[in-house]
Amino acid sequence: MSTWHVVRVPDPERWEALPRESVLGVRNLPDAVTGIGLRPGDPVFVRPDGMVDADLLDFVRSKEFRNLERESKRNYATDTRLLLEFLSSRGVRWREATEKDLADYRDWRCRAPENPRRISGTKWNREAAAFTKLFRWAGVHPLPVDVSRREDRAADSVSARVSWLTPRTWGLWTDVGLRGHTRAGLPGPEWGSRTELRNTSFVQLLISSGLRRQEGGSLLTFEVPVQRLRHGRYCHGRIAAAVTRSKNSRVFYASVDAVSQVEAYVESERAWAVQRAQTEGRYDRLPMMRLVTRVTRGLKPMVEWVDQDGVIGGQELGRLGWRERQWLFLEGPDGPEPAWLWLTEEGLPMSPDGWNGVFRLANLRCEETLLTKEEREIKRGFRLAEVRGKSPYATPHSARHSFALYMLILLNQLMETRFGLTAAERRDFALLFGDPWWLVKTLLGHADVETTKRHYLAPVAHLQLESILAVAADGPGQQVEDLGSVFTRLARETAGIQDIDGFLEAVS
Repeated sequence: MSTWHVVRVPDPERWEALPRESVLGVRNLPDAVTGIGLRPGDPVFVRPDGMVDADLLDFVRSKEFRNLERESKRNYATDTRLLLEFLSSRGVRWREATEKDLADYRDWRCRAPENPRRISGTKWNREAAAFTKLFRWAGVHPLPVDVSRREDRAADSVSARVSWLTPRTWGLWTDVGLRGHTRAGLPGPEWGSRTELRNTSFVQLLISSGLRRQEGGSLLTFEVPVQRLRHGRYCHGRIAAAVTRSKNSRVFYASVDAVSQVEAYVESERAWAVQRAQTEGRYDRLPMMRLVTRVTRGLKPMVEWVDQDGVIGGQELGRLGWRERQWLFLEGPDGPEPAWLWLTEEGLPMSPDGWNGVFRLANLRCEETLLTKEEREIKRGFRLAEVRGKSPYATPHSARHSFALYMLILLNQLMETRFGLTAAERRDFALLFGDPWWLVKTLLGHADVETTKRHYLAPVAHLQLESILAVAADGPGQQVEDLGSVFTRLARETAGIQDIDGFLEAVS
């Protein structure tokens, strides 16, 4: 047996009922876990013999690992477990791993024809970074792998997870996957989701704003944007630095329609969930609650609170991470209620990674509704393009990619046609306000425009958007092509953009 396991420390409210006598000889396991310095989400590595690996436990508690973001910890632990199993199958202890062991593992992961699930260069570089951190902390010399060495990095490291859906494809995915519509576009007779408005509101917010899953999923009720731009079609708000990847606060923009959907969710589904939770006393049993007493305004708004023990505290809103935000409550008409915007059916804050499950179920519903039984039996990676094209597939990050593509096309169209600028005028406009790439980079919150081009929008370079979107240079006042038509044409002329054109025509 060479199977390793990873057990993650649960959040305080997610500990299941434990035996009163003891667990593994420990009477109070949650306190014992906290006492040795483990935090919620931390991984615990269990060896094939069923024992916790003490060295890896020390690594998890080290400053090199504990300062990582929670999702990075989860990814690094998953990658490390696979390497540990590979080494165990060879009878090699991980501290004794050699360069040859890691070279063989890389060959299996990336190149071996016998491996049906080979990974990309980007994925290998992430794994190599995790292994480098572990071996460097352990003082293994020479390092079996070092991500700073050119020979240990993949040359083909490019983003392979770009996923775009055209606006109407998002509509189909939402109707079928989140609203339970049938193949004919009608509400399903047995559909009864109690979180439909929450899910559709979240998706529309991400599509219209380009927020990441954690950014949009960590919003508080008083952070929903309400201030409209001058022409009234968009609202703008601010994302807290602590929940962004760059740890820099930024302004974001969301359409009025998306904000209206969020407000409808707050006034209906969310209000009902809060009422049920208050009636059943769920909030009274929470291990942590901070009742907000004041939120200041200004460039650096402060949140002040009092906790369950009467201790007064406060912090800059932008410095509160997603976990601390889940502890914030507001005094409502019927008692305390979460300040966290997105709630579960039980009225409790929904963790940002919980949205992965919502998207996964929506994808399965689309397949169940839009594909035949024979087509569903074929794994997605092996389906023909015409089969994949019948059923849209989306992830939370697909909304961000789609937002970026939409804005790039829109901005190019505005600069090339509606503004009627000459080549010289376009150069002057770019110097003053930035070109479309720079503007999209700002909206996405990237530090460098090259990141935007390389990781998000580089795959569309071959589309030659300038020539595709260009209209004969007739000057200002020329007819502007409808954006829906632009997306349809782009999807037909290139791979990588999901548009359900043929399917919609077949069922119309």
